[in-house]
Amino acid sequence: MRSYDELVHEASTADVTGWGFEWLDGRATEERPPWGFAGLLADRLAVADTALDIDTGGGEVIKEASHLPRRMVVTESWPPNAQRTRENLGPRGVEVVETTPDESLPFPDSTFDLVSARHPVMQDWAEVHRVLRPGGHYFAQHVGPVSAFELIEFFLGPLPDDVRRGRNPERESAAAQAAGLTVDTLLTARCRMEFYDVGAIVWILRKCVWWIPDFTVNKYEGKLRALDTQMRAGHAFVAHSTRHLIDAHREL
Repeated sequence: MRSYDELVHEASTADVTGWGFEWLDGRATEERPPWGFAGLLADRLAVADTALDIDTGGGEVIKEASHLPRRMVVTESWPPNAQRTRENLGPRGVEVVETTPDESLPFPDSTFDLVSARHPVMQDWAEVHRVLRPGGHYFAQHVGPVSAFELIEFFLGPLPDDVRRGRNPERESAAAQAAGLTVDTLLTARCRMEFYDVGAIVWILRKCVWWIPDFTVNKYEGKLRALDTQMRAGHAFVAHSTRHLIDAHREL
């Protein structure tokens, strides 16, 4: 294994735009939920007329679909990701709309028969209901509660109970129904994550900036060196991601 400084320097300068994780190949693994979201979404996109993907990242999930609706729109609020999405999806005629967090979706009522999302930042259920056509579906994979908290709390220490209770799938389902949607399916999964070198830790914390908002290599050098020592001894750092699949529809 290369030195601590070499691994950290490489991870500190690597590209973290978009929502792909190929950089971690051979350095970290994450078990996937059993339902196979990208494949299920591709099946729905193939038969939809108009579709919207919210918080699309770099458009990676939509890019995987071999057939897209007549009108395919994606939203993204972080400009570097929006540019990556244009590169990935623009040649296929996908409309890329840059949005502002906490503002309404910039589309008329009843525009889409499918609204999707993989790991949205925070879903506005009233807006989802508004832009869906009657009979249309919201189909998404959300991040669940205490996801990757073994890693987050390694750096930050124990977090308050209200933080640990966030992103609860039952509460999200109730909020969707309160907004007028009917929840047809709600599935949950807990997936094992393993990190094999300190560079993988630095890179994922640069990419998922909300995990450790004040993260810098210098500030957390002691923690990073402790992880480096652990992993050099052959002990991967183990955490768990949580996910839930939601399929809901707007009544006719």
